Amino acid sequence: MEVRVLDKRPYEPLDAGSLPRRLAAAPGLAHRIGPAEHWRVREVGDGNLNLVFIVEGPLGAVIAKQALPYARCVGESWPLSLERSYFEYHALVRLGQRDPGRLPQVHAFDQEQALIVMDYLTPHVILRKSLMAGEVLPHLDRQMGQYLARTLFRGSDFALKTAHRKRDLALFAGNVELCGISEDLIFTDPFCVSQRNRVTPGLEEDAAAVRADRELKLAAATLKRTFATCAETLLHGDFHSGSVMVTAQDSRVIDPEFAFYGPMGFDIGAFLGNLLMAYFAKAGHDAEDGAREAYEDWILQLMEGVWSAFEAEFAQLWRTERTGMLGLAELFEHGGDAEGAEAALEAVLGDIWRDTLGFAGIEMHRRILGLAHIPEFETIADLSLRAACERRALAMGRRLMLQADTFSDPRHISRLARSVRTV
Repeated sequence: MEVRVLDKRPYEPLDAGSLPRRLAAAPGLAHRIGPAEHWRVREVGDGNLNLVFIVEGPLGAVIAKQALPYARCVGESWPLSLERSYFEYHALVRLGQRDPGRLPQVHAFDQEQALIVMDYLTPHVILRKSLMAGEVLPHLDRQMGQYLARTLFRGSDFALKTAHRKRDLALFAGNVELCGISEDLIFTDPFCVSQRNRVTPGLEEDAAAVRADRELKLAAATLKRTFATCAETLLHGDFHSGSVMVTAQDSRVIDPEFAFYGPMGFDIGAFLGNLLMAYFAKAGHDAEDGAREAYEDWILQLMEGVWSAFEAEFAQLWRTERTGMLGLAELFEHGGDAEGAEAALEAVLGDIWRDTLGFAGIEMHRRILGLAHIPEFETIADLSLRAACERRALAMGRRLMLQADTFSDPRHISRLARSVRTV
């Protein structure tokens, strides 16, 4: 896929009026969506960092996403580099190659304007909204598990040639600013006093207890060290239920601007942690009846299925695409020791699983005690009920961070969640 980078002009935040003039220079865009004079543009972004527009023409539509020089959720008091769009563009291309069809196709990248033009995904909706609406998605566990396995394995030393991987590692090492946001908002702020933190009224004592919990803070420090030093593979970097768009049959992954080389369990853990929070939030929205219980069970089955699909696909890739520096076929298959290769696979999956649980637990803490909360909890109008739901999620997250070694199977996590849910 050849993506044209548009000619250089000074950066300016675009709007529905100026965007078409800029995009008119994009080669091939008129063939995709129709003549520029017939385009209709509307802003739809509701995220924390960027402007997002839908550009519709008589032949189709595209999304145009422009980075702003500050965090939109905070304002100009929190400046951000425009370079994050450069890393998002490169991540979209690489992750899209590693699991074709699972990410939107990029049609143009304008580095000067920090602007990416890509597929408009319709009738897809954000997964988080689908979960809040109680929709059952029968293929999501398989699709997400396979996506995680394919992108994490194929971006690692298990599959990539050393020179290729090190070039990518050097490229994404430049995404310092967004990695720094993760280091602060995920691994530090929830466990100390920070002006960025906010908590639900009634949860203040719980937040203070977390700040005083030495054992938990030691676990957070260990996870932060793993995050910062374990450059296993190219990660999405901010993979949660707001980073996936779905229909009943399909799912697509979006917004990899936090991409960097890090531990495989980070993307998986962030996603599973968000599923667990969706599970705990259901009690704040729906009456306790058979329908709610059935959907809560489905969320846990989804979590189990994502890991099972990941594990199966990762094992298949291990057996068929292990051609990188860490392939180690010389130690096993070439010497007639196929069982040794399977033992190595089991050890790798065990390490990823333990990391996954820890990162899931810390994701649950940061979404309740830190800056960036989630709608599942925030839309519970009864504050005491919201606090109760969040308190259960914190208890679950603490167990995952401190006792990851004791859970060998995702079914154990489901049983724990049900137990915590009844408290």
